[in-house]
Amino acid sequence: MTLETELGKFLIENNLTIATAESCTGGLLSSKLTDVAGSSAYVKLNFVTYANEAKHEILGVSWDILNTKGAVSEECAEAMANGLYERTGCDIALCTTGIAGPDGGTKEKPVGLVFIGIRYKSIVTVKEVRLSPNIERKQMKEEFANQALKLALSTVKENRLC
Repeated sequence: MTLETELGKFLIENNLTIATAESCTGGLLSSKLTDVAGSSAYVKLNFVTYANEAKHEILGVSWDILNTKGAVSEECAEAMANGLYERTGCDIALCTTGIAGPDGGTKEKPVGLVFIGIRYKSIVTVKEVRLSPNIERKQMKEEFANQALKLALSTVKENRLC
């Protein structure tokens, strides 16, 4: 069973909804979720907030975070998850922001770095993942999306009684 199928099954069984806001995955996470038949029962709303302006205008990420910490940061991922949760009324807000490469990385924030933010009920978690910068961009996005699905699945299963 794929991660997205397992997550979808759990969401249906527990009458939960999910929304996504993606930067570095560019809609791939949304695509994976909606590839599952019956996903309209739990997918509430999905955004691709690639530009900083979109993160600010759609999700309410502050310019202070974007200008001081950067779009690829724990703080931005947390703000994305909180903004998405508040704006959509979903049960689970799942967000990605990172650097898929092959260009654009720095020593502090290399290609292959992603921050995955999730808010479930009152619980906000940000996971930092670092992949090899030698992975091709398309595969990098695939792995970022899979890491987000794994985090969502583990978060809801671990916190189902909260």
